[in-house]
Amino acid sequence: MSAAMTDLPAVSRRRLIWQQSLFDLRLTLANGEQLLLTVIIPLAILIGLTFATGIDLGDSGSSLPRVSLALPGVLTVAMLSSAFASLAIATGFDRRSGSLLLLATTPLTRNDIVWARALATLALVLGQVVALSVVAAVLGWRPAGSGLISLGVIILGTFSLAACAVALAGLLRAEATLAVANGVFLVLLVAGGTALPATALPAPLAVIAQALPSGALGEALRLTMTDTHSTALWPAIAVPVVILVVWLLLGGFIARKTFRWS
Repeated sequence: MSAAMTDLPAVSRRRLIWQQSLFDLRLTLANGEQLLLTVIIPLAILIGLTFATGIDLGDSGSSLPRVSLALPGVLTVAMLSSAFASLAIATGFDRRSGSLLLLATTPLTRNDIVWARALATLALVLGQVVALSVVAAVLGWRPAGSGLISLGVIILGTFSLAACAVALAGLLRAEATLAVANGVFLVLLVAGGTALPATALPAPLAVIAQALPSGALGEALRLTMTDTHSTALWPAIAVPVVILVVWLLLGGFIARKTFRWS
């Protein structure tokens, strides 16, 4: 790569990253299969959990409407689908098709492309949050807890899951990435502390789920979106936040070691 390509002004480089992130986002939105995974499935789960009163959401003694208890878990599912499964699969197949290799010939560096994909994923996640929150509001949800802290958890969770996604895509071939990412998504959907709280799982499984990024994210969102006692919030979310940071660092380290253009 020439010096002219690597010594772009900061403004030009930020513009290139922004344009690439918009391009990645448009590609994702144009993919019907990805939309099913990132929008339709979480929406169906939200409606199902709101009306399926026989499913334990940890609502015993809670004065909040059932949809308020379902929404944090559904947001976790949505983030798992877009920031982990979809991103891992897209990265794997972009490498196999040669798209990543073509990007290596542009003025964008490897870090620029990673940032562009991270921003596109974050934009998709925030869109999911807005869409699901609107539907939840129609079903009776009213904001509780701390919105700003919840937003911080969503951003941290997105980057943590995205780091794991890129790491997985770097370790496996495209077809294997597709199978493993979808398999992990389905397992965590049922037993990863996502749609249902980890406390609703059998004791040994609950401990494992809470140590996973999905379980930590679900727990942190449930606390920040339903706990109205702000003085007790920070100590309560400290452990899940630390777990998310550990997975972010671990996933980022593996992704950096295994990332390849082709």
